[in-house]
Amino acid sequence: MTQVEAENGKEREKEQRGVKRPIVPAAIPESVLEPIQSNFIVVIHAGSSTLRIGRAADTLPVGIPHVIARRHKKQGQPRYEDPWLHRDGLSKPESNEQRLNGLKMVDQAIWSKKMSNGARRIPAPPDQVRAYNKQMRPAVLDANSGVKWTDTSLQPEFLVGEEALYVKPTDCYNIHWPVRRGQFNLHTGPGGSLSALLADLEAIWTLAIQKYLEIPRKDLKYYRCILLIPDIYNRQHVKELVNLLLNNIGFSGVIVQQESICATFGSGLSSACVVDVGEQKTSVCCVEDGVSHRNTRLRLAYGGADVTRCYYWLMQRSGFPYRECQVFSRMDSLLLQQLKETFCHLDQDISGIQDHEFKIRHPDSPALLYQLRLGDEKLQAAKAIAERKALAKYAGFEAELGAPNCDGVEKSHELELASSQHDCVLAGNDSEDLPAALMARKTTVSQFEGKALGLDKSILHSIDCCGSDETKKKMYSSILVVGGGLMFQGAQEFLQHRILNKMPPSFRRIVENVEVITRPKDMDARLIAWKGGAVLACLDTTQELWIHQREWQRFGVRMLRERAPFVW
Repeated sequence: MTQVEAENGKEREKEQRGVKRPIVPAAIPESVLEPIQSNFIVVIHAGSSTLRIGRAADTLPVGIPHVIARRHKKQGQPRYEDPWLHRDGLSKPESNEQRLNGLKMVDQAIWSKKMSNGARRIPAPPDQVRAYNKQMRPAVLDANSGVKWTDTSLQPEFLVGEEALYVKPTDCYNIHWPVRRGQFNLHTGPGGSLSALLADLEAIWTLAIQKYLEIPRKDLKYYRCILLIPDIYNRQHVKELVNLLLNNIGFSGVIVQQESICATFGSGLSSACVVDVGEQKTSVCCVEDGVSHRNTRLRLAYGGADVTRCYYWLMQRSGFPYRECQVFSRMDSLLLQQLKETFCHLDQDISGIQDHEFKIRHPDSPALLYQLRLGDEKLQAAKAIAERKALAKYAGFEAELGAPNCDGVEKSHELELASSQHDCVLAGNDSEDLPAALMARKTTVSQFEGKALGLDKSILHSIDCCGSDETKKKMYSSILVVGGGLMFQGAQEFLQHRILNKMPPSFRRIVENVEVITRPKDMDARLIAWKGGAVLACLDTTQELWIHQREWQRFGVRMLRERAPFVW
């Protein structure tokens, strides 16, 4: 019997001897304490750009921008804002040449594949598109857009979600995104310390619970929480999050589960290669019977935001008529994201020049209508996610990662693999297993050296790291795509074609069907992982996984080793 189990046994003996249990208000029945009802479990999926939160009993979660605006503590402080779409190095002199080289790679991929009727695509004349767009001027729909900046006249200490997004740039507020590229957004600027970041998360999550779930903070001691975390995680950060939920926010119990496992729960699959394309990062992981295979986990430093930025650059080359657009502007970032989601696609059959229109409704500005003519830009931007080097050249990864001769993902991945392995060693792996685990990790890392992995190659690499051919066959037959970064028309067929063409010849003979699933149960791909967290709350085996507040206060991080449903 472990020390934790012994202590739990003592607590149960006290209750049997008549020691008083917590007094529960009449509005909340005592039966919710144990076993707890799903209506008293809050599921939190905190992404880089969107917080999804709701009761486990809810059909859908609430989604709000995962951002906070904090008022300056002193008058006259310089204003700080975490970048959203903008990345350093995009304006370097060599960037344009690099992007053009990347564009050639994407075009080569486009022209090498015929349309479904067997015909070759007809290139759209770029000069004709550019000439049309450059002479376009906006039509004024209304003198007032009807959109307003957030009212800060009462000088609230902080604003969250949509209110934070619409804080006027001249107001005395700093804008912080606590999570960037799937990790804590730690930096040396204002609000970049761990304590400041945790305070931001507490403020955002607590306000969302009170405002959207209508749960008073004082009642959270009667609720429990399921927290979704990335597959490649930082142990110290997970510990801080559990402490935040139990000791600061005040939940009575917490379960921590990995996103890929929850994605399989939410889609109703027992095994799958889970491909999570988010706004800021992409992760790939093979899950078999509820277990995430560690050697198959990848996290890549690109996502939907990078496709948005590629699309913006391509539109600029085509004479984008909204010439005042700035990638570092919050309002323009919202617009560019909307344009990408509306127009970009992965359908090889959509060819030639098309006319489009879009509206701009910014605060304190007239409502404008623009005409826009585009050719292959909509396909080029979306396809760049599979052409890793091309996406890096579009997005300026070399500059950000400080690696002029490589795209940076391999280095980043190698560091993450090493960190993950080191964490598991600290968590107490058996010494007999350690050399084999380290060797497997070292082999995985060495396979990345000198390679640039696009989305399709990342999937192939992850599957290839599975331990047996039987498991690999399962993964090829069930590739689950979740997240909001690849919600393009034709994505399923596009990815399936790429996997079939690049999978090892030995598996082409034995895999009956390569299946890419982009909308399991016809659900929104952005909600599948959250839905899986809600499903987890309803499983009988879940009762063994709860980390209770008093246990955490007594034993701390050891409870994660005892109760985490994955190797800690």
